[in-house]
Amino acid sequence: QVQLVESGGGLVQPGGSLRLSCKASGSIFSIYIMGWYRQAPGKQREMVARIMSGGITNYADSVKGRFTISRENANNTVYLQMNSLKPEDTAVYYCNVVGGVIWRDYWGQGTQVTVSS
Repeated sequence: QVQLVESGGGLVQPGGSLRLSCKASGSIFSIYIMGWYRQAPGKQREMVARIMSGGITNYADSVKGRFTISRENANNTVYLQMNSLKPEDTAVYYCNVVGGVIWRDYWGQGTQVTVSS
């Protein structure tokens, strides 16, 4: 079975920084896309950042210039460096992996990020 272990969430003041990490393990042998999504209460889940095999990235417009996604392919780990955090960044952040021979989606359990004074 595939497990995605997330860490790095917490409470931070506006303007602060956090670094999220997610490590994939288990019965998955090919990972094509790794990314981060977020969902605030009462809101739709939205894509924050994704990184493809080979290193191509894309970001939501709301986080461009502030967030950076990276991955370590050998360790099946993806990171999200979040700088200049704003209250509107408050959400549960979910790690997402697309992999396997039929390109299935896998999701982490989420980590809470709260930006508040």
